[in-house]
Amino acid sequence: MDSVRSNKKTASGEPPRPVTIAQVAREAGVSKTSVSRFLGGELDALSENIRQQIASTIARLGYQPNQMARGLKRGRTRLIGMVVADMLNPYTVAVLQGVEAACQQHGYTLILCNTGNDEQRERQSLAALRSYSVEGLIVNTQGRNIQSSDLQQADMPIVLVDRRIEGADFDLVGLDNVQAGRLATAHLIEQGFDAIAFVAPPLTGVSSRLMRADGFQAVMAEHPGCVGEVLAVDLDDRPSIDAQVRLCLARWRGRRVALLASNGMVALELALMLQRLALRMPQDVGLLGFDELPWSPLAGLSTIEQQTYDIGFSAMTCMLSRLQGDQCPPREVLLPGKLIVRHSTQGSEVRKGGDA
Repeated sequence: MDSVRSNKKTASGEPPRPVTIAQVAREAGVSKTSVSRFLGGELDALSENIRQQIASTIARLGYQPNQMARGLKRGRTRLIGMVVADMLNPYTVAVLQGVEAACQQHGYTLILCNTGNDEQRERQSLAALRSYSVEGLIVNTQGRNIQSSDLQQADMPIVLVDRRIEGADFDLVGLDNVQAGRLATAHLIEQGFDAIAFVAPPLTGVSSRLMRADGFQAVMAEHPGCVGEVLAVDLDDRPSIDAQVRLCLARWRGRRVALLASNGMVALELALMLQRLALRMPQDVGLLGFDELPWSPLAGLSTIEQQTYDIGFSAMTCMLSRLQGDQCPPREVLLPGKLIVRHSTQGSEVRKGGDA
């Protein structure tokens, strides 16, 4: 039954009991069908007197229709579910703003689930959102051990953000990661760095990291006089990060070393690590990070800026197209990264000139 609790409190102060359509009809002296037509906007089917009776009764009882129940009856809830891997990641917050803006513009409500990069929580979140009868899912997967079947059973439009899922036939919106990886690596080499470590959390199952690493390795292969490696780190183990970077510096002694951070969280940890080890940017070590963050200008950090808001807005635009019946093959919307150059990757003349 379509009902909500009245806004009016009982004399005892206990939670008010739900007001139902049947109560509204009884108090207004009309049929339940007439109330349903009024709520559904079928005003032409009702006389002016009946419309006024129903409207005044609704106001007096404090009745508000249960939009979820009404939506289910019509087969439309205007709810969009979004699953994100890490709500603490600034990238996620920026993408979310774009998704929300598009939802508001088109009259949809967003339900957000954060999985904390946990595969079990991701599956639970997907199941929970299906139970709320969302009309579509926007998914930024954690990437590990997620199967296309986990999403295909949802039987609704799905748009992936940033990360692919093997074997999944869904739209994907995100950064052109290979282009961005190439752009960042080429810049470092142009600035005179000839030993570069691509630093990332474990790559397995995370397509965006893998493709940035592909771009990095492709450019390194084009410059045989340079050396490089992919360095997997645990962001929760700072002593290990320090030790791994020290090993790189020792192995590459006499070369100009740079660190290429795979995302903003890695860039922050590396900047803190350089501070702990009393290493200067760029005289001792260069540093370039993916994602333009609020603190990047303060630290003088060169970055690859993502069009994060546009990624989110475009993901919802793809969703709307599917909800409107678009049956075209799965598409990829890949936005280019933009290089922002600051002090942390300045050329070799900085090293020669000391702190200048």
